[in-house]
Amino acid sequence: MKEDKNFFIVDKSVLPEIFLRVMEVKNLLESRKEKTVQDAVNRVGISRSAFYKYRDAVHPLYENTRGKTVTIAANLDDTPGLLSSVLNSIATEGANILTINQTIPINGIANVTITIETNEMFGEFGRLMEHLERLKGVQSINIIARE
Repeated sequence: MKEDKNFFIVDKSVLPEIFLRVMEVKNLLESRKEKTVQDAVNRVGISRSAFYKYRDAVHPLYENTRGKTVTIAANLDDTPGLLSSVLNSIATEGANILTINQTIPINGIANVTITIETNEMFGEFGRLMEHLERLKGVQSINIIARE
């Protein structure tokens, strides 16, 4: 019989410390700042057994977006060229833009919904989201759907 899995999105501020440390170990290994699991767990201060117990159960939200269709919603200042900067940032990361929907700006803010395909992205989706959040004139940006 196939086991049903339940997944939850949980704010990291309420997670037990062990989950955060497991993510630190995974990041150290992925970034090659540490070469072995033993070195990484020693640096973070957890046991190898704790790392192996939780490593397949803890993932950042963005890790599961590779090879998927993601829809993001953004509130942008009504500034000439801002939407172009957002789209260029997405294209620079290698994501394929599937749809763009923009509302007429109200009180100087336009809502834009962009659906992208992440198969061919060069980097992590999280890095793209952080870059978009830092663009001058981006008021907010959120993932609203994933397939």
